[in-house]
Amino acid sequence: MWQDCGTVTLTMRLVGPLKKDRRTKNLVRRLRQGDIALLAHEDLDPLAADALAQAGVAAVLNAAPTFSGKFPTTGALRLLQRGIPVADLLDRDAFDRLRDGALTVVDLKEQIVQQDGMRVALQVLTAEQVQQKVREAERQLAAALEEFAENTLHYLRHEGRQLLSASVPLPPLKTPIAGRHALIVVRGHRYREDLMAIRSYLRDRRPVLIGVDGGADALLELGFRPDIIVGDMDSVSEEALRCGAELVVHAYPDGRAPGLERVQQLGLTAHVFPVGGTSEDAAMLLAYEAGAELLVAVGTHASLVEFLEKGRKGMASTFLVRLRVGHRLVDAKGVSALHGSGLRWWHIATLLLVGFLVGSLLVLLSPTLQTYWRLFWLWLRVHLAGFVRFSP
Repeated sequence: MWQDCGTVTLTMRLVGPLKKDRRTKNLVRRLRQGDIALLAHEDLDPLAADALAQAGVAAVLNAAPTFSGKFPTTGALRLLQRGIPVADLLDRDAFDRLRDGALTVVDLKEQIVQQDGMRVALQVLTAEQVQQKVREAERQLAAALEEFAENTLHYLRHEGRQLLSASVPLPPLKTPIAGRHALIVVRGHRYREDLMAIRSYLRDRRPVLIGVDGGADALLELGFRPDIIVGDMDSVSEEALRCGAELVVHAYPDGRAPGLERVQQLGLTAHVFPVGGTSEDAAMLLAYEAGAELLVAVGTHASLVEFLEKGRKGMASTFLVRLRVGHRLVDAKGVSALHGSGLRWWHIATLLLVGFLVGSLLVLLSPTLQTYWRLFWLWLRVHLAGFVRFSP
């Protein structure tokens, strides 16, 4: 579940502009190299941690518990492994008092953050502390599983019957899906590696490419243009929205679609798809109900820890949708770790060495091959001597 971070030497005093937002995915889009990030993200998940690290932040401050101990999330460890300090504000209300964009000093030794004469106490996290909490949380997963099951049953009784049985009204898509494979990409754990590992599948089968919010940007990063983008449209870039894909705004079952406003502000048009659950669920149901022969999922949420890291109550809808579409669903999560990175130079070198050794052994054991080898060597010496003699 976790890896030892080793010993990382941290700068004891950091200075930089502070950027804050209670929604981490919104904050990541504004961060620049050297910024100090201020979040309000309880149980920081690995995906958010990776995004913060890629943005080049100098430190991460959190107005919520970065690791509550409820389940073994590894976001804090990801940051510490990269040498990025992580600290919780001891005064939660200080989130509102600290000014966005203001020059801020983080003193890790004194465990305080200073801005415009204001001082706020911190609890600086260490790899050893977090690892110990991860071990303790792993032992408590049974309680989390019980709570997840209860939430799922509650969701099924009150909201989830449509996800398991009733047909879902589909928007009038122009992209043909029936009878084809559909690749559904969510910007989740190992999405980049898994996409790289199935590049040959993408070239050979040419599936319908469906990006779920930021999953559309993941496809563009690797040179693939999504055919359809499904989501709340809050974590997908403007470039992706303008790439020519059909846009499907995930709406609440009552028809409210907050994401439609952003699309219209860009002068674009979109279908509205009112269905319960998450945008990930909506994308799977869309492809399934449209008649896709096979659903291939990349970066989606499948394990209990991932459901809990997502931060929504039980993620029951995702569980139920997977029950419904499971007979057509192939999850590509982790395929890169299983497949590896293909042929490497030492594979070829080893093969050549083995071939040389086997050939030498055959020559040594066969008088006939030794005669042919002597004749070849004599022929080679004669031709080399002639080349040296007549060369200018």
